[in-house]
Amino acid sequence: MTALLQLEGVTKRFGGLVAVNDVSLTVERGEIYSLIGPNGAGKTTLFNLISAVLRPTSGRIVFDGQDLTQKPTYALAKLGIARTFQNLAVFKHETVINNLLVGMHAHLRSDPLSAAFFWGRARKEELKARERVEEIIEFLEIEEIRDQAVGTLSYGLQKRVELGRALAISPKLLLLDEMVSGMNLEEREDIARFILDLKDELGVTVLMVEHDMGIVMDISDHVCVVNYGRKIAEGTPTEVAADPAVIEAYLGKRRAA
Repeated sequence: MTALLQLEGVTKRFGGLVAVNDVSLTVERGEIYSLIGPNGAGKTTLFNLISAVLRPTSGRIVFDGQDLTQKPTYALAKLGIARTFQNLAVFKHETVINNLLVGMHAHLRSDPLSAAFFWGRARKEELKARERVEEIIEFLEIEEIRDQAVGTLSYGLQKRVELGRALAISPKLLLLDEMVSGMNLEEREDIARFILDLKDELGVTVLMVEHDMGIVMDISDHVCVVNYGRKIAEGTPTEVAADPAVIEAYLGKRRAA
């Protein structure tokens, strides 16, 4: 495997608060990489830095050979980076199909005239977009709800639609922020299966922030643990679970008898 994403000494300060402190990590192509840590550890800030919502105070973020440090957020979709959010970000009054079609915007190249009259390139792009959406609907097993308004669906299905919209970008790197938060056991197992299929069938690299340690340990290739903005451990799930610094961060320092 070769590196798809690299963070090199990334630091983010908010005034006197250091939210991320000199973090370096490497995400290889075709792997599932999890970012974990206690509440307030800096995970979401790191995600926001990678997705260009925030700019680092210092350090570099390199994706597929390109420095993202000064890239605007809207440019990331065309580069091949997609993201889901901890809080649902779907169009609840629109159908499943229309929500997925929104994700195709990064691939549209038609000029306003052909788009207005729906001919030429615009027509070809529309047909191609709908073909792609049908593939995603089949992949996520949501054929039966394709024409329903997203707001009428269960929370788990709404999250699945949000995942589908991210896939419509045809990402090289998919950022999943607390994907299974608020789901029941069956819904969590479904999402874990889809994430594995993303890697194995579609070749998508996945970077996820996740609190569900069962999913992290079951499906991750590598895990990075942050605490108080610093990286304290990195390795396979087995290695990280046995690391004394990780155990202390989650359980607290054991007092002497």
